[in-house]
Amino acid sequence: MAMISPCLRIFPENRTLRCGFRRESVRKVKTKFQFRVRSSGDSDGEDYYIDAPVSAGDGFSFSGGKYSDGSSPSDEWLMKGKMVKAQLVRENVKKAKDPFFGLPMGSSSQLSSDVFSWFCVESGDTSNHRVILMHGLPSQAYSYRKLLPILSEKYRAIAFDWLGFGFSDKPQPGYGFDYTFDEYVSSLGSLINELAVDNKVSLVVQGYFAPVVIKYAEDHQEKLKNVVLVNPPLTDKHTKLPSTLSAFSNFLLGEVFSQDPLRASDRVITSCGPYMMKEEDAMVYRNPYLTSGSSGFALNALSKTLKKELKASVGTMRTILSSETWKIPTTICWGKRDRWLTFDGVEDFCKASNLKLVELSMAGHHAQEDSGDELGKLLVGILGKPT
Repeated sequence: MAMISPCLRIFPENRTLRCGFRRESVRKVKTKFQFRVRSSGDSDGEDYYIDAPVSAGDGFSFSGGKYSDGSSPSDEWLMKGKMVKAQLVRENVKKAKDPFFGLPMGSSSQLSSDVFSWFCVESGDTSNHRVILMHGLPSQAYSYRKLLPILSEKYRAIAFDWLGFGFSDKPQPGYGFDYTFDEYVSSLGSLINELAVDNKVSLVVQGYFAPVVIKYAEDHQEKLKNVVLVNPPLTDKHTKLPSTLSAFSNFLLGEVFSQDPLRASDRVITSCGPYMMKEEDAMVYRNPYLTSGSSGFALNALSKTLKKELKASVGTMRTILSSETWKIPTTICWGKRDRWLTFDGVEDFCKASNLKLVELSMAGHHAQEDSGDELGKLLVGILGKPT
């Protein structure tokens, strides 16, 4: 069997190749990707590695990360959206450095202006009622791709990436944004003011960002027509993070795990329900972690915030939703196959708080991924006639 390079072997026909990849640091400033290839016909079971294109960066923030120079699903999704400026950056923010060695971060980890940039995808007539769709953790606006065309028939549907996720800015913690719930509440208000200056809006939020949205909504009820919560942490049993999320907040290991594109994206999303992710969708979710170390630092910081603040935030959300001063029509949509949040106690709380409950029998925690078409049609019925 002829060797054609130190990392590549030619195998005879009729042999199956199994591939994976690994990442290695190269002289602190480069990252080398290698594909592992094994022939099922080799009795020795030896692995061989094929070098992929080198991606230059600072060790944490990569300028490459693509497997090829061709168009990708992530590029196509980016072309559908736009960047919206909202929320001023704190003054006197210095250049971000990595938390391990204090080395300067690459350009993709630095803020480019004094106002944060949010990636938003909008669909539907601009004169229609605005419905703002907010993803959960650790997802992206991309998770609402199936709902956008359904909602856009009657509404102006808008999905955005939270700061720290997708294509939105991902400031290094301590350099303009610390990923606390209070900061997210404030920044959400700034974004909504940009997206709907003089209009009432409806808010749809999935997962662990629900306490942020309810806290914002409490002080802006006059601006809201409807609120829909999709599998939110709603009961006392929901105040402890699942292991797949809490791992990102662990000392040292959290920093390492959050830099792993597979562990930080599609593995987490597919662990909380029946969703079977296609490779083209997985590449969209991995892309931020492949192209910038700042994505991992943001996930690590938010996970630490959740570990500290989730219990109190869920308690605050429960108090607001059950208060007599809460006047916004509110619906809870619940995917019954959620592996992170148990359904126990949800129905009782909704009855006691006069909240409408809609169950999705085949959906998990990320219901928009598991049952996007069904959820989209349900939302049209919940939101009612456009105004």
